[in-house]
Amino acid sequence: MSNTDFVLAVEGLTVSFDGFKAVNDLSFYVDENEIRVIIGPNGAGKTTVLDLICGRTKATEGSIRFRNREITRMREHEIVRTGIGRKFQNPSIYGDLTVFENLEISYPKGRSVWGALTFKRDAEVIKRVQEVAEMIFLADLLDKQAELLSHGQKQWLEIGMLLIQDPELLMLDEPVAGMSVVEREKTAELLRRISQGRSVIVIEHDMQFVARIADKVTVLHQGKILSEGSIDKVKNDPKVIEVYLGH
Repeated sequence: MSNTDFVLAVEGLTVSFDGFKAVNDLSFYVDENEIRVIIGPNGAGKTTVLDLICGRTKATEGSIRFRNREITRMREHEIVRTGIGRKFQNPSIYGDLTVFENLEISYPKGRSVWGALTFKRDAEVIKRVQEVAEMIFLADLLDKQAELLSHGQKQWLEIGMLLIQDPELLMLDEPVAGMSVVEREKTAELLRRISQGRSVIVIEHDMQFVARIADKVTVLHQGKILSEGSIDKVKNDPKVIEVYLGH
């Protein structure tokens, strides 16, 4: 296979569960600093694609390359180390810790057991925690216990816990589900900000939100790409309209 300038190159990706192809010969390419949104009806294979990229599910066929490095057979923790971060639908934060501590604990230095034991709260860490807290709209809440945050703030905190590790590719599964209108607006702003310097893949249902953030939209249907391109191109594609409206 030839080298590519893409951050992520997914080629011929297939995964079968008991003969059912959840993802079927899928190929797509993500650029530097691109926000790619994957949409599609339930059961289209959207979450499975993220599971494949982060190594949670293993492909039956095909290849996934991240910065020209084959990651298809790598284990989950190895894939994280290459620079891919993933946020699941339900936030997994430490409710009994403060916002500051949640961010601090996610700082890369503390990843190994030895690193965690010898970890010092030095100026560099504090500075980075404050920078990230600023980005995720939680700078004034650093001392607040995480379980007392609103639903949207918990989602932002979890994005922050990934950001502090500085991944080059960030994957988010329905980040605005359950958020208020104001929180959705701020999340759109946040995602535009984090895509300066990294690529982002988002699975989302809220089309207004998609229109605000997407550089490019991939529509999945039955594990295959139905349509791809700008939000306007995709929205006006007769095949997409048919699948979504069920005519």
